[in-house]
Amino acid sequence: MHRIVVALGLASCGFAQAPVLITQPIDESKLVTLAGNVRPEAIAANDQGRVPDSMLIDHMLLQLQRAPQQEQAVETWIDQLHDPTSPNYHHWLTTAEYGQKFGLAAQDLNTIRSWLASEGFAVNVVYPSGMLIDFSGTAGQVRAAFHTDIHNLAVNGTPHIANMSNPRIPAALAPAIAGIVSLHNFWPHPMYRSKADYTVGNGYYLVVPGDVAEIYNIKPLFNKSVTGKGQTVVVIEDTDFYSTADWTDFRSTFGLDLFTSGNLISANPPSSGQNNCSDPGVNGDSIEAAVDAEYASAAAPGATIEVASCADTAVTFGGLIAIENLLNAGGTPPAIMSVSYGECEAFTGASANAAFNATYQQGVAEGVSIFVSSGDDAAAGCDRNAQDAVHGIGITGWGGTKHNVAVGGTDFGDSYLGLNSTYWSSANTQYYESALSYIPEIPWNDTCASVLVANALGYSHTYGANGACNSSIGEEFFLGTTGGSGGPSGCATGAPSVYGVVSGTCKGYPKPSWQKVLGNPNDSVRDVPDVSLFAANGVWGHYYPICFSDPFFGGASCSGTPDTWLGAGGTSFSSPMMAGIQALVNQMNGSPQGNPNYAYYKLAGREYGSTGSTTCNSTLGNAAASTCVFYDVTLGDMDVPCTFGSGDCFKPGGTYGVLSTSDSSYLPAYPTGTGWDFATGIGTVNANNLAIRWKAVAP
Repeated sequence: MHRIVVALGLASCGFAQAPVLITQPIDESKLVTLAGNVRPEAIAANDQGRVPDSMLIDHMLLQLQRAPQQEQAVETWIDQLHDPTSPNYHHWLTTAEYGQKFGLAAQDLNTIRSWLASEGFAVNVVYPSGMLIDFSGTAGQVRAAFHTDIHNLAVNGTPHIANMSNPRIPAALAPAIAGIVSLHNFWPHPMYRSKADYTVGNGYYLVVPGDVAEIYNIKPLFNKSVTGKGQTVVVIEDTDFYSTADWTDFRSTFGLDLFTSGNLISANPPSSGQNNCSDPGVNGDSIEAAVDAEYASAAAPGATIEVASCADTAVTFGGLIAIENLLNAGGTPPAIMSVSYGECEAFTGASANAAFNATYQQGVAEGVSIFVSSGDDAAAGCDRNAQDAVHGIGITGWGGTKHNVAVGGTDFGDSYLGLNSTYWSSANTQYYESALSYIPEIPWNDTCASVLVANALGYSHTYGANGACNSSIGEEFFLGTTGGSGGPSGCATGAPSVYGVVSGTCKGYPKPSWQKVLGNPNDSVRDVPDVSLFAANGVWGHYYPICFSDPFFGGASCSGTPDTWLGAGGTSFSSPMMAGIQALVNQMNGSPQGNPNYAYYKLAGREYGSTGSTTCNSTLGNAAASTCVFYDVTLGDMDVPCTFGSGDCFKPGGTYGVLSTSDSSYLPAYPTGTGWDFATGIGTVNANNLAIRWKAVAP
């Protein structure tokens, strides 16, 4: 029998009690639909029949919701936590305080718990936040209580389970319930891309930790003993780390073991009162754990890197359980988290989107800085691994909230500009470093829709019958959707009328108050990414080496030089590295900092002003000003090929066009521009200047 745990907060905190939302008797004949919660794969063509009624559906997550006025109170409080003029500045809440101040009323929690029990479910945990319930039951109980069947599916030869219709609940409960986070096992994607088999560059210049430290000016911090010592960066996984020997080899090969305070720990964080976090063991996502842990350490070699992982349950991604448990365990939560998984907003679904928003919201209120990969599908977040985009423009549902930093990806522009020898030494150092300075950057874009790739191939246009995407070389090597992701939030709530397409009742997250900077559009919605770092996988000759030696999941020996190791790119690298840079900021400031975007956008606003910074333009490379906090990436774009006639696709002639934000004027999806842009956000960072200037906006 599962243990029931209810945490109702501390009356002694002096916070006002939440209003009671469930005020009517529960009438099972009066139901409401929780729209936007069916996977696009749940169709007759994939249907293999209903799962047995006896099938255990363990550790489902019921996401709760507040009254609108209480939701506004949370957002106001979080703004005050980040406002140096407020008496609440940096007065981070404990989990108990958060639940008492912003969780549902005890009466509502008891009503929902009792209803679940009456339907035969075991209530495992009512989280102390007062916003989430973990419960288990059978497929038959799910059908009876939520009026939806769970079926077996076969999708491209892979078995899955999923609900075939939107859940429905009694109308009386609707004011307090956002939805079931997931009733399927379509897991999110790790945000890395293996090294490309083709290049338009002039040979390969690997990017190793020492290069990162040189390019993004982290070395001056190391020289001041600002290495992340005393800080912990948590990387969220649904797998264990394969081998500590890989970690040791990575750090010794690149000289990171000189920072002796750095270490690696692993945890399967329990929830409050009952362990709903099983050890996942090593599985196919273990290469992601290696990327996250190794490159968080590359930016913060003196920090503790914690691999926090939980096993996936029948319908719940283990990484989400790990996040929830860390934020609700009581005591002081980890100050920095990095999440390198994701799925497009329209596929994630309304309930899961609400869960990420509420979870990150709680984390920020507790002082946690949360970094999330923006994605590796350029403007086409719903077309991962596709030859070309058919769903139109879309972003990740895992990193589009206002409470996380969405970290995008760049490439280096030295190969395109013919300046390899200017920025890379012909000889490596002892630790394989060869970067000489900051290097001009371009958006990471592996496709024929990149103007820069098209030019390198000898084409003046990417689209049309005579464009790069319709050429023989373009179709053979450069079709795809691989690149650093960005775009406007479009389907955080509501349901698409065409699955995977921003349509129907879809709406994006409202634009945050802090997202005000030159270049950011007046589109009324949250835009990503916020900031970027190098994330490319080799098309222009640059990628990251990974020490991952597990032969069962495609690993390679780390006994040779790094060019013989596995190589990859992706925002799976840039997110943990930006988290590592935040560990340096936290060390200098001596405390957690909550949502870094409040500071990022203030600093960027000062740097770019109303006209942009000519001295901090990334294209200047080593001639950029030494005072820059951000480097404004202004060369290139993040466009991808699309099938002409599909959503957001333009330019007839040939089979393939390019995603567009305006068919009437033939604007490509997202070119770079002065200040903020969808390709790279604010731009990339000078870590030393960021850490020094931080106190100017966060005294």
